[in-house]
Amino acid sequence: MTASDERRRDDGGAHGDGVPAPGAATRPLRIAMISNYLPSDSKMGVGYQAHAMATALVDRGHDVVMFSPSPAVDGAGYEHRAVPVTGSLRTFKFALALREQDFSGFDVIHAHGDDYWLWRRRAPVHVRTMHGSCFEEALRIRGAKERLRMLLLGVTETIASLVADRTVLVSPRTRRWMPWVSTVVPNGVDVQRFAAPAPKSENPTVLFVGTWGGRKRGSMLADSFLRDVLPAVPDAELRMVTRDAPDDLPPSVRALGRLTDEELVAEYARAWVFCLPSTYEGFGIPYAEAMAAGLPVVATPNVGARFVTDDGRAGILAEPGELGHVITALLDDDERRAALAAVGTRRARSFDLGRVVDAYERIYLERLDRHRRGRG
Repeated sequence: MTASDERRRDDGGAHGDGVPAPGAATRPLRIAMISNYLPSDSKMGVGYQAHAMATALVDRGHDVVMFSPSPAVDGAGYEHRAVPVTGSLRTFKFALALREQDFSGFDVIHAHGDDYWLWRRRAPVHVRTMHGSCFEEALRIRGAKERLRMLLLGVTETIASLVADRTVLVSPRTRRWMPWVSTVVPNGVDVQRFAAPAPKSENPTVLFVGTWGGRKRGSMLADSFLRDVLPAVPDAELRMVTRDAPDDLPPSVRALGRLTDEELVAEYARAWVFCLPSTYEGFGIPYAEAMAAGLPVVATPNVGARFVTDDGRAGILAEPGELGHVITALLDDDERRAALAAVGTRRARSFDLGRVVDAYERIYLERLDRHRRGRG
């Protein structure tokens, strides 16, 4: 399959793929949302996406209940049902605990993970979103213990894709590990919120959103910035939305900790360049957020970055050793930044949360209709 064929197939998965034409549900649906992670206590992007989707569905009149071991999110408009798990192996324990939950009365179960033991039909429709591939991550993660854990989680993902009535991938290249799954619906961001106009910072600013350690490689970006960017652009600043950075950072590198939604939008607005050099992203929500904010994106060529940037057409894909030089060149080139911002802004519209929720509503309705016809 060529890249152009893959993009066409992706568009069909998100906006067609045999799903009925767009339109609101004829009645409010009762939806059980499953997510191990929520923004209340986790920095995992899956939790933020599950929360955003549940909120958007409630805004459309649906009744959503979130099943999660994470605490309820303050101000959430959906119901939260706690599924307590303790100790190690949390993901596996959560999956077992879900078997004891009562899903009767729901029209739809929509899982963002850990539903692989729910093989007996518990609601008319069971949808599973695959936010990436643990098999893919296992190829890049360090440590034998973590690699084994990822491989085991990859097996559970495969089982989950067979248990669900409809499995959805957030980017097309995950199909490498699940070739039997044809539907792709990207993750969504509130494009309008991130597009709010605001003045840029006076000094050249690079923004990072992720973790200092692990696959996000914040520490590597900081090293590249200090070694390659700062000598060429002495007034540049690297601002890092991260909670695990060391305390002894130099003045030109600032760790911002955890931000509110409003503070994060402001950081995107004031920055000149965004960079997230992950070893692996199933999608990469910060890339889409940055593009929606009109911010040029620099990324390493991981699976998610390739998809979100349209294989580098809407951003710059660079190997780790080239990051500092690429960022330096962008900070010195106003026209190049403006051109990338324009292309990225157009690309970000493909990931608007409203379009994503439209696609899932169509999937719910198509599967419900199929279920009713099957019973008839």
